Amino acid sequence: MSLDITPVEKGKAVHFKTPPIAFFNAIGREKGMKELMYDFYDKIYESDIAHFFPQDENEFEQVKEKNTKFFIQICGGPKVYEGESGGMDLNEYMIRIHDDFSITEKSRIEWLGTMREALRDKAKYVDQELIEEFWDYLENFSKLTVNTFSDGSTYYAAYTQADEEN
Repeated sequence: MSLDITPVEKGKAVHFKTPPIAFFNAIGREKGMKELMYDFYDKIYESDIAHFFPQDENEFEQVKEKNTKFFIQICGGPKVYEGESGGMDLNEYMIRIHDDFSITEKSRIEWLGTMREALRDKAKYVDQELIEEFWDYLENFSKLTVNTFSDGSTYYAAYTQADEEN
C-alpha cells in the first residue's frame, strides 16, 4: 500500500475531497473509527509530536474521544461533532484549531507517518482504494495545518484556498 506524503508549499491553494462514506462503513462505522483513532492516538503518544497533546491521561482520553467524533462526522457518519465546532464548517474549524500551535512540515510528516501505520493495521479489513481515498483527504488537508516554516516564517492557511473538490 503506497500512502505517499507530498510537501507543503506555503501559500499554495490546497484542494481536497472529504472521505467517502464507504470508508466509514468499511472501517466499521463508529466502532471501527474509534478503534482506528484510538490506535492512532496511542501511537502518537509515543511519537516525536506527543508534546502537542495533553500529558494527563484523562485529558488525552478526551482528545481521543473528541477527534474520533470529528473523523466519524467528516467521513459521513452521524453528526456527533456539531457542538464542538459551534456551527462552523468542520474543515475550517479544524484548520483554525491548529492555528494555536506551531505546526511544522516535520510535525505534519510525523503525524501522517503515525496515521499511515495505524491505517496499515486496518488494511486487511478495508479495501485499499477506500484507505487511499481517506489518505488523500488526510495528506492534502494536513497541508492546511502547517503554519511554521523552516525559513522562520509563519503562514496561516485561509479556508477559501481549500475549496473542496466534489
